[in-house]
Amino acid sequence: VKHLVGILTSRNLAESVHHPTVERPWGRYTVIDAGPGFQVKQVEVDPGKRLSLQLHEHRAEHWVVVQGQALITIGKEIKEVATNESVFVPVRTAHRLENQGAEPLRIIEVQTGSYLGEDDIVRLADDFWRSIANDDEEENGS
Repeated sequence: VKHLVGILTSRNLAESVHHPTVERPWGRYTVIDAGPGFQVKQVEVDPGKRLSLQLHEHRAEHWVVVQGQALITIGKEIKEVATNESVFVPVRTAHRLENQGAEPLRIIEVQTGSYLGEDDIVRLADDFWRSIANDDEEENGS
């Protein structure tokens, strides 16, 4: 394993530092592929959990439900999206993904845009006490 990590490191591959699967309080995501201007993830939302209501300044997202039933907010619209259905989330549009079911929800997310970093998240509401845009902590610089 040490030898393989050395090869990955010598080639400056992200896998030498970051695991492709990232755990979050609502579930997890795995980066499947990435390149200039795009990133593809498998997102799994645990039963009864939801992501923050958020928006992105630099990327749009395309979501395809591959397992389960999603409750999806895009702007002012809230709708149920079933397996084999998809939605588009435009840049700078508030959105949320939620699993109200008893089984895991899985989607494939294709991100497109000029910047795809995880710090391009403006949280508007969150169930897990993470920073919210315009809250007192951020306004005070803490």
